[in-house]
Amino acid sequence: MENKTLVMKGITKSFPGVLALHDVDFEVKPGEVVGLMGENGAGKSTLMKILTGVYQPDSGTVTWGGKQVSFTTTRQAQAAGISIIFQELNNCPNLKPLDNLFLGRELDRKNSPFLDLKMMQEKAAEVFKYLDVSVNMDTEVRNLSTAQQQMIEIAKALLTNASLLIMDEPTSSLSDREVTKLFSVITELKSRGISVIFISHKLDEVFEITDRIVVLRDGESMGELVTKNSTQKQLITKMVGREISNFYTQRTSKAADEVVFEAKNLSGPPYVEDVSFAVHKGEIVGLAGLIGAGRTETARLIIGAAKKTKGEILLDGKPVEIRSPEEAVAHGIAYLPEDRKVQSLILNMTVRDNLTMSIHKVLTNWFGIINRTQERQITDKYIKSLDIKLTNREQVISGLSGGNQQKVVIAKWLATVPRLLILDEPTRGIDVHAKSEVHRIIAELADSGVSIIFISSELPEILELSDRVVVMREGKVCTILDRKDATQEIIMNAAFSGSANDVKETA
Repeated sequence: MENKTLVMKGITKSFPGVLALHDVDFEVKPGEVVGLMGENGAGKSTLMKILTGVYQPDSGTVTWGGKQVSFTTTRQAQAAGISIIFQELNNCPNLKPLDNLFLGRELDRKNSPFLDLKMMQEKAAEVFKYLDVSVNMDTEVRNLSTAQQQMIEIAKALLTNASLLIMDEPTSSLSDREVTKLFSVITELKSRGISVIFISHKLDEVFEITDRIVVLRDGESMGELVTKNSTQKQLITKMVGREISNFYTQRTSKAADEVVFEAKNLSGPPYVEDVSFAVHKGEIVGLAGLIGAGRTETARLIIGAAKKTKGEILLDGKPVEIRSPEEAVAHGIAYLPEDRKVQSLILNMTVRDNLTMSIHKVLTNWFGIINRTQERQITDKYIKSLDIKLTNREQVISGLSGGNQQKVVIAKWLATVPRLLILDEPTRGIDVHAKSEVHRIIAELADSGVSIIFISSELPEILELSDRVVVMREGKVCTILDRKDATQEIIMNAAFSGSANDVKETA
């Protein structure tokens, strides 16, 4: 397998006004899992896109299998045995899972112009069984959860029989159960001599699965760490150039007795059944559970993005009917969805446009003219208060790092002055420093009296921020835990067993 070693030497890449990579070296040995770490904008994805032919380097060389190569397309890289799972989902949403799995590399019947549909279905069933994931093969991908779409991307890469698999944030939407299964797959691939480049902002995962960790900062190599001989503190310092304190430490709750929001027996197809819980003023209620537990679906029922079949929503103890997200905003409820680039941002528009689009009605006079002075003032206010790093308010938002894009999304909904803020995976795909900043913002919002429903697949941040944790399983609430009673083990046991009593017996 020595001929499968990857060596990248002196890689430099510039974009207009930005030096993305400068003289970067990177190596991977056969059967090795290498973590590639750095803050958003450090150059990780750019380096991998050069390797897989998306970009061409300004200088430097790539050696694969003992030969110098220069791929110009991802298909060329894939044919050579290098496959990548991109950070941003790369599915065709209007096609079904099977079509996505084999798009561009469909299987033909021997001596026939027709597709071998049966063989493709068998291979799809086999790879999903291998990943221990259930996917509805008869629906368009757009109707699947983000987590299921992520598993399709992983399955697609596994079907290429690659010698090197690049995983760029592969677990960003997966629950602990799915991550555990994915890691067992990685371990099995490693035993077969297959190499993996693992890019993630989840430090616990990086330390669990990798052999070495290579760190980039501002487009330059900061060296590497042998995983088993290193600590998270050492890694964070290498990544950001300084220590970050108070990371994953519990906040002090300032929640009031006043109940702002309550769901009673909320139900809606296909995942939510008889969901009941309340949120007090200034309280953070975490929603935990496995993929398919119904957390996002519950949020969509609350804001009227999906139609409920029964149950009621109460604000300040009074029932309200919410039939659309617009009505939710009018009632003081804002929802930050998990996929910011698809559901929250218009990437070719400016920061100002994106930040204020949710309040155009407030800014518009009787003649339909937007008060641009007020719009600029509000934009500048949130840029300052959330410490959004950018050139100016007129910068196109696609040019911001993932963490700063997420801050703009938060600002967009804070501008509506919500009483209840629903955050669905708000730290998905952002680096450790940006995550720390988002945690700070969430805690400060709660302390100012905003009630928050916090959905996350990362149990450490659920435990860090939440005053109470609602654990869901198969569309139902199986237990509600006070922070003092909640641990990762108890939450996971509840998510698997569905019984609070079982949790207490196993805790």
